[in-house]
Amino acid sequence: MTGPPGPLIAVVDYGVGNRRSVEKALLRVGANAQITADATLLQAADGLVIPGVGAFPAAVRRLAESGIDQLIQEIAAGGTPILGACLGMQLLFDHSDEHSGAAGLGLIAGEVRALQAPDRKLPHIGWSEVRWQGESPLSAGMPDPSAFYHVHSYAAWPTSEQDVIGWTDYGQRYASVIGSGNIFGVQFHPEKSSSAGLALLANFVRICELHAQ
Repeated sequence: MTGPPGPLIAVVDYGVGNRRSVEKALLRVGANAQITADATLLQAADGLVIPGVGAFPAAVRRLAESGIDQLIQEIAAGGTPILGACLGMQLLFDHSDEHSGAAGLGLIAGEVRALQAPDRKLPHIGWSEVRWQGESPLSAGMPDPSAFYHVHSYAAWPTSEQDVIGWTDYGQRYASVIGSGNIFGVQFHPEKSSSAGLALLANFVRICELHAQ
């Protein structure tokens, strides 16, 4: 490899999600990506990616058992860019009503609710378009609309529409890309979304580079 390494982006390892696939995608777009649960490395990182698949309450329990939940909140408060993907995006919110319900990380005001799509198959699995709203460094230079690969039965509803970067329509319109300050989230799997997913991750890498300067 020639030239300086990219920003250190930690893929948060709490036992849930496509960690290795996310790491490989970040490496491909120029990040120095590492899967880790080590507090020192997480705190030293220029950015965090929180992956996730499965149920919200179980993921929250895993984060709490390891103490990573409070660590993420502290890192977020310090201004480090954070990207939640799929379930990882949902964990950024205040609360989810999945199963018996559970509190989230509280980094974005809003809640996670079951997707209402009576004329569509659930879970929502496959490629769907995201239409951008306003301007964000996470969506910079991307076609409108852009298609990404989704796998989910729940979706997030931010309290403020100003936190919505992109919308998707699947039975109902829901926020599929969100951002507030240094906190970002995508409902889809960018690591499974071909060139569009890589372009979005490359934008996040640039956000982390700017933060590190």
